[in-house]
Amino acid sequence: MEYFSEENTVLWEASEKVKQRANLTDYMYWLKHEKGLQMETPEQLWRWSVDRLEDFWDSIWQYMRIQASEPYTQVLMTHWMPGAEWFVGARLNYAEQVFRHATADRPALLVRSESQSLREVSWQQLQRQVGSVANGLKALGVGVGDRVVAYVPNSAEAVIAFLACASIGATWSSCAPDFGIKSVVDRFQQIEPCVLFAIDGYRYSGKELDRRATVAELRQALPTLRKTIIIPSVYAAPQADSDPATLLWDELLAYDDTLTYAQVAFNHPLWVLYSSGTTGLPKAIVQSQGGILLEHIKFLHLHMDLKPEDRFFWFTTTGWMMWNLLVGGLLVGCTIVLYDGSPNYPDIGALWELVQEAGITIFGTSAGYLTACMKAGITPAQTYQLTRLRALGSTGSPLPPEGFSWVYQAVKQDLWLTSISGGTDVCSAFVGGSILLPVYAGEIQTRALGAKVEAFDEQGRSVVNEVGELVIREPLPSMPIYFWNDPQGQRLYDSYFATYPGTWRHGDWIQLTDRGSVIISGRSDSTINRKGIRMGSSEIYRTVEDLPEVVDSLVIGVELPGGAYYMPLFVVLKDAQPLSEELIKKIKTRLRSTISPHYVPDTVIAVQEIPRTLSGKKLEVPVKKLFLGQSPEKVASRDTLSNPSALDEFIAIATQFRSTLGATVGN
Repeated sequence: MEYFSEENTVLWEASEKVKQRANLTDYMYWLKHEKGLQMETPEQLWRWSVDRLEDFWDSIWQYMRIQASEPYTQVLMTHWMPGAEWFVGARLNYAEQVFRHATADRPALLVRSESQSLREVSWQQLQRQVGSVANGLKALGVGVGDRVVAYVPNSAEAVIAFLACASIGATWSSCAPDFGIKSVVDRFQQIEPCVLFAIDGYRYSGKELDRRATVAELRQALPTLRKTIIIPSVYAAPQADSDPATLLWDELLAYDDTLTYAQVAFNHPLWVLYSSGTTGLPKAIVQSQGGILLEHIKFLHLHMDLKPEDRFFWFTTTGWMMWNLLVGGLLVGCTIVLYDGSPNYPDIGALWELVQEAGITIFGTSAGYLTACMKAGITPAQTYQLTRLRALGSTGSPLPPEGFSWVYQAVKQDLWLTSISGGTDVCSAFVGGSILLPVYAGEIQTRALGAKVEAFDEQGRSVVNEVGELVIREPLPSMPIYFWNDPQGQRLYDSYFATYPGTWRHGDWIQLTDRGSVIISGRSDSTINRKGIRMGSSEIYRTVEDLPEVVDSLVIGVELPGGAYYMPLFVVLKDAQPLSEELIKKIKTRLRSTISPHYVPDTVIAVQEIPRTLSGKKLEVPVKKLFLGQSPEKVASRDTLSNPSALDEFIAIATQFRSTLGATVGN
């Protein structure tokens, strides 16, 4: 069945009753009665929020009643980026904001995995266990500013350990257990952690995956570790005294459960997230306690319309920023739902079954999962009870218009489909939903409050109704306070501000419509973005080129009509040997086991040479543009190439691909 919506067709609009109950309506009412500000439309509210930036964020602090032991003396020191310093003088604690909402009326967590049925964790249980783990960490000597890392799945233990770190002022960082050892070491080694939380194994797609050897390697690669806390997940727990450098999770839970909160500066490091590693090691992105607290409260309360009675779920792992945003649901007092497992096990309806079982009201997933459900021909509305579901979030990549149509025909007609787009760099969204606005096929409803999003043309001019570079003209509180091991801030500057000084360039193609909605056209840089998982080409190169048969390689990701995505890997082989099926299998197996299954290409193609610039850089973006149908003359100047003839082979391959338009494309 084909799903199609005509351009400019409204697919959904909230009823007047829903609009009256919306958090955004309440906030606008508050602005009117507390500040004397009359906002007639969401667009007018957005304009005020970016034109009067300090007034807006000051109002969020007051409206959400942010708790702080010391007040701020100034909202924003400077508007220049990088270098903006927010809420100067304020001292607070992220975890303290979370537990302001502790109640016996509803659970804090609902937790399920492939092997364990749904269980509740009450607010009281969560608070006690966070207190015990925090006191256990303090007993190990962990203090303010120390780094604690975790190699764990999306579990209650992950949330507990993170909140414990936040409560004592330590800095958290996590990777999912499907990350191979090299990827984890490349991330954690940079920040010199003192404690590691790790699981012994996990279950995915019905299989048990042993991680004990990986954890042992990881411990050897992190010489700054004082202790490793093992969370038994699959295998029998080892004896507590078998290794003096390890503790068991239950040993931490035996500590006193009194929870206290270290009062830290607004810009104190909360966690370290990582870029995809496109050029060298992944960037270690440091974000602040106060900046994340304020941004997540704003986005989840006003743009996702999260209420305390909601049950909020996003399909994610601990290696994706959406896990951090999901945990942020606790900041507004709702119940968050955690799931550890494959979205396709035992079948593609697994997540819809979870929506039914857990009574999820706001369900977030990737655009790739929604389009996969559409292509599989399933109709969740006919199979599952989705009566409590009121909103569906989509991110990771653009959801095509037919995906929007499928949601309203196959999932639920009275459903708010809120597509969002942002990045790990700010751990939030620049553009997203507004329950007060209609939903149009293929469009994101609005720009986020406080985010001065514009589209720049090639001359750096702001444009509307044209595709341009997504830029941010004013600072956001959750922007990185710095990159780890970047003392002069040069890498931070080069990553976002070198193209347009004082303006953040994000790397997305964006179109702003004249009605204020947004269309994302894909990445403007070379980052691979497959099924909502961003990945860096350099990680693939380091793995593939470590094979003795492979001399050089290049990988691209190509967004295609209908939500399809094509990821070919080009390899130059030693002594020009032929590319055998055995070697293809070897390459894919190495990528799957060393890094992640998400890095396995759709196809492997042997070429004679990889085209490079005079400075030695691989031509990822130009090759991608060839596959998108752009003319060879426009994608690269041969005068800038060290081996211009190498481009000819890629032109021929791309031309053949375009003629068949993805007959060999994987899903």
